[in-house]
Amino acid sequence: MAKSKRARVSALVCWAIALGQARESWGEDKTSLRFEVTAQAGLLDAPTSGRLLIAIAKAGGNEPRQTAGQTGIDATIMLGRDVAGFGFGDGDGDDRVAFVDQKAEIFPLEHLSRLRPGEYDVQAILHLNRDLNLLNAPLDCFGPTVRVRLDPRKAETIQLTLDARVPAENLPSDTTYVRFLKIPSKLLSEFHKRPIFLRAAVILPKGFDVENGRKYPLRVHIGGYGSRFSEVPPVESEGSAFRNAWLSDDAPRMVMLKLDGAGPWGDPYQVDSANNGTYGSALTKELIPYVEKRFRCLGDPKARFLDGGSTGGWVSLALQVYYPDFFNGCWSFCPDGVDFRSFQLIDIYRDSNAYINRHGFERPAARDTSGEVRYTMRHEVGMENVLGRGGSWTRSGGQWGAWNATYGPRGLDGDPKPLWDRKTGAIDRSVVDHWKKYDLRVFMETHWNTLGPMLRGKIHVYVGEADDFFLDGAVRRLDAFLSTARPAYEGTIRYGPRQGHCWIPLDEKELLQAMNARWKASR
Repeated sequence: MAKSKRARVSALVCWAIALGQARESWGEDKTSLRFEVTAQAGLLDAPTSGRLLIAIAKAGGNEPRQTAGQTGIDATIMLGRDVAGFGFGDGDGDDRVAFVDQKAEIFPLEHLSRLRPGEYDVQAILHLNRDLNLLNAPLDCFGPTVRVRLDPRKAETIQLTLDARVPAENLPSDTTYVRFLKIPSKLLSEFHKRPIFLRAAVILPKGFDVENGRKYPLRVHIGGYGSRFSEVPPVESEGSAFRNAWLSDDAPRMVMLKLDGAGPWGDPYQVDSANNGTYGSALTKELIPYVEKRFRCLGDPKARFLDGGSTGGWVSLALQVYYPDFFNGCWSFCPDGVDFRSFQLIDIYRDSNAYINRHGFERPAARDTSGEVRYTMRHEVGMENVLGRGGSWTRSGGQWGAWNATYGPRGLDGDPKPLWDRKTGAIDRSVVDHWKKYDLRVFMETHWNTLGPMLRGKIHVYVGEADDFFLDGAVRRLDAFLSTARPAYEGTIRYGPRQGHCWIPLDEKELLQAMNARWKASR
């Protein structure tokens, strides 16, 4: 009976694939609707290459570029294509004009012809910043929002203009308790062969400007994916829980360093990698020594601690593992995949396809706490294919693109080599070994005889059992190793029943007290 069911499922899958191929060959998905984008004279001072995006949002909502890149069936519709030699001229030629049509990558629709006729707000965006690979990065171009009725059944050309640029980067103003930094990195500049900067925020403890002779432990905090250094904890906000804890009379006094989550390939994940460069070395050899000297930190490995959630959860654990004697403890909340046998729901060592699971079904990428699927892998990566140069998720600056840039090798073209094919999801086995270097469970298990004594009591991991992105599976695999490792790791792994992403069971003061207790016990 079961075998018969499998046969029927296999037949249905084959039928669906054949139907999709037939639609393409029959030309059912076809429209003459297109967008003509013109760069205003003087906007660009040289022929420019970049990723040209069209954002199509429901009429009457937020500015389309502000919701671009979101996932979900009802997400802002995005089209993307590369442009080269664009945007510079005297206004009489066609070098300031580019067309975006049905050949462009599109999300979340399968094809521009599937657009539902109706009234939309439409906006053109030109992503240019190669050092900060994120939407609306400094000096990216955009145009006014145009309210227009779109109907893919009609042969229309919609006129759009690029006439403004995101302002150049300026550091936020310092406050009583916050200092903002942007320092050149010699290591990263040598790697990328152009000036690269390290950005960070420093949150000062109560009494810092008064007790001039006092030195402090350092807390290194890493936010969720793409969290910018300028997004600091609300220490200046009267009545906020963070302020109340951080400035309370009985709170342990520390300096907090907030790292930046933007780089040439998206979030750089703060570790050395083939594509991002020497971020781990730059952090430990350039940024942290600079901060400790300038802000009167102890400069002692026993007085350095890490914490973060989601992306920051993985980064905090990875930095502790890769630099075991440089930091004295990490508090990792809902970390990205720490065991690549459960990279969300992909086993990179056994699975053959990222989009289709071994049972022949579309692989989920996110769920809610009731277990309902919010979107699939194919859906999420489809969004990144629109954003990325060449129509590839690997260059998108999005979550999957950043993982690929961090864990994967560099291709012959100088770009990150993809773990899987952008269209089919077929996994490239030749790339897996390079990813394996960043599988934290594998790394720890392989080097435990050396690492074990240095990591004793330093690892604390927390995850919800219903994590939105299935991150609990990898933590359980890590737990299975650490719980039997010898010497014992003497740390903490806790699970939140029915808790999603990002479950944090410690409040701010409890976290500070845990770090402080570790420091005192180590002296």
